Amino acid sequence: MDNNRRSFIKQALGVSAGIVTVPHLTGNEFSPYTLPLAGRQPLPRIRFSVIGINHSHIYGQVSTVIRGGGELVAFHAKEDDLAADFMRRFPQAKRVSLETEILEDQTIQLVLSSIIPVERAPLGIRVMEHGKDYMVDKPGITSLAQLADVRKVQKQTGRIFSICYSERLEHKATIKAGELVQKGAIGKVVQTIGMGPHRMGIPSRPEWFFDKKYFGGILCDIASHQFDQFLWFTGSTSGKILASQVANVHYPQYREFEDFGDALVQGNRGSGYIRVDWFTPDGLNTWGDGRLTVLGTDGYIEIRKNVDIAGRDGGNHLFLVDQKNTQYIDCRDVDLPYGQQLVDDILNRTETAMTQDHCFLATELTLLAQQNASKMEKI
Repeated sequence: MDNNRRSFIKQALGVSAGIVTVPHLTGNEFSPYTLPLAGRQPLPRIRFSVIGINHSHIYGQVSTVIRGGGELVAFHAKEDDLAADFMRRFPQAKRVSLETEILEDQTIQLVLSSIIPVERAPLGIRVMEHGKDYMVDKPGITSLAQLADVRKVQKQTGRIFSICYSERLEHKATIKAGELVQKGAIGKVVQTIGMGPHRMGIPSRPEWFFDKKYFGGILCDIASHQFDQFLWFTGSTSGKILASQVANVHYPQYREFEDFGDALVQGNRGSGYIRVDWFTPDGLNTWGDGRLTVLGTDGYIEIRKNVDIAGRDGGNHLFLVDQKNTQYIDCRDVDLPYGQQLVDDILNRTETAMTQDHCFLATELTLLAQQNASKMEKI
């Protein structure tokens, strides 16, 4: 980790008004996750540990499970600099030298990971084979061959393999949009349009970030969020990729990198368009102007996930247009249920946080879009 990235993370780890904010970084972005301080945490209902912290999404993952009633016990990381930052944030976690110390601890029920993407599925298989559930950062799986192996082991073991699609599961406006759709606020959903722009932030990136074999490609990586949301909002239980394309438009020095991708997907209950890129300009005050539009027969919802360029502060901006009026909905007080639901599922062997079929189908569509993507002509 370079000095700029380390100092940014230290600055991000602030404490204010009894709430700890933790970094959610992919380049220069920061998104707050809230976690009660010592003395205010919920009573532990499960024990969990962490293996692999190569992406700082792990901070949000850990906070999510603690909010849901998880007790963080231990972590394993090969990188001393990443481990030092993690220990400062979570001093209650014991650092262990071998992953087997976690895998063979029968008191640990759940393992979290944000290890290098290509290593996430094999790790998940080892976790499930040791009788533990698994919650992994996206992309949780980087190839169709990995997906086949994960599906096989998950079916054999009956363990949970959950991918933390944080743009839906940990985003208040998106949770609110789901509630509105379920209540019929916009009629029958026809289409979703998901935009996932990101800032490049080259100095903050590790070497593996620029090599496709480690992260699977831009659609596999970023667009996994948008495929998850397409399935969720349309209610589709099957789908096919109609078209997809990728490109390296602006970074010829990184030959195995893609900075643009889009896809057209058709489900059995709606359609979707997805666009992702690494072109967020430095003039924007956040890492990316992520947007989601859900079109229905009686209206539509638009979410500005991270910023309202018209001037409202913060993120989680939701606009609802129906047959009666146009409204702006403040989502600051919306609950985020994923952590509690996942802990419930671990204890009760249920599927309230995310069904396994949904998790795997979102991944399958993402991987098919990536595998079959055409290369854009040079611009």
